[in-house]
Amino acid sequence: MRIFSKAYGEIEIAERQVIQFPMGLFGFEHLQRYALLDAAQAPFYWLQSLEDPEIAFVMMNPYDLRPDYVLDVPDADLDSIQFESDEDILVFAIVTIPDDPDRISANLQGPVMINRVHQLGWQSISLSPEWRTKHFILEELSKTETR
Repeated sequence: MRIFSKAYGEIEIAERQVIQFPMGLFGFEHLQRYALLDAAQAPFYWLQSLEDPEIAFVMMNPYDLRPDYVLDVPDADLDSIQFESDEDILVFAIVTIPDDPDRISANLQGPVMINRVHQLGWQSISLSPEWRTKHFILEELSKTETR
C-alpha cells in the first residue's frame, strides 16, 4: 500500500505495518490508523498517521534509553490490545525534538504499546512514579554509560 509520510514523502508499506489505535494517541484521539516505520537513524522509529500525513511521531524503545525501564500499566490497557504474551508486544516512548538537541526527550510516562500480532496499539499512562514525560536522552545515555 502506498502512503504519504512526513519523513519520506510517498512510500510503499506492507499491510503488517498498519496499526489500529482504537482510542488514538493522547491529544490525537481522532486519528486511529498509523504505520510503524523504521527511521533512517537508529534507534528511532516513526509512527505515521494514515489519516493525516502531517502527523507523525518519532519514537524509540524505552529499554534502549533505560535498561531498568519497567512497563507498569493498567491491565485494562493491555486487554485493549489483546495482550497474551510479552513476545507479541512492542513498547515505545514518544520522542520530542526541540531546537536544542541537548533537550531531546522521551516520554517514559506515556508508553505506546503495539501488539504486532493483532496490529493494535494503545497509549497508556505508567503506574510507576519513577517515569516522567521528559527524560532527556543525552543525559540518560550518559548515565547508562557510567552504570
